[in-house]
Amino acid sequence: MKKNKFELLVEQLEQIPTIGKKSALKIAYTLALENKVLALNIAHCIEDAVNNIQKCDICGGISESSICRICGDESRLYSGILCIVGSPKDILVIEDANIFDGFYLVVNERSDIDFKIIIANIKFYNVKEIVFAFSPSLASDAMMLYIEDNLKNENIKFSKIAQGVPTGVGLDNIDRLSLTRALESRIRI
Repeated sequence: MKKNKFELLVEQLEQIPTIGKKSALKIAYTLALENKVLALNIAHCIEDAVNNIQKCDICGGISESSICRICGDESRLYSGILCIVGSPKDILVIEDANIFDGFYLVVNERSDIDFKIIIANIKFYNVKEIVFAFSPSLASDAMMLYIEDNLKNENIKFSKIAQGVPTGVGLDNIDRLSLTRALESRIRI
């Protein structure tokens, strides 16, 4: 039996992480019947985002052009700190907490790391410290050791955010206070 348009909408909403069947039903009902203006505004924003958002050529974060607003922010040039994160979402979380004024680099365990680009960024941004802001895991620890080992000749201090961020939990699920304390209490590695 062919599914109706409402059922198809519910199915698609369920594909969004953290949205279950019950929430998908509520959202679909609100959008399809209670607030069609909101539904059209959301649809327009989604279309606009899909057509205009890309990854920054420098850091791998979210951008509307080849270079994101953070990499283009000259006021950050004096911080001397590069924060390496595992996902572009992590940049959004840290920026939302308003506790970091340096630059970022997105590195995940499924991608090859181009150390020539990292070293070029270290020199251009005059980086004195690299802060690893990964969720705690064995894979993250291995990634930090790998990066540190490959940059050992660059005269850089390495640190990581303090524990308190639960193992296996993404930075986007950490409250602002915990994230602030973790970054401020980072430890040298």
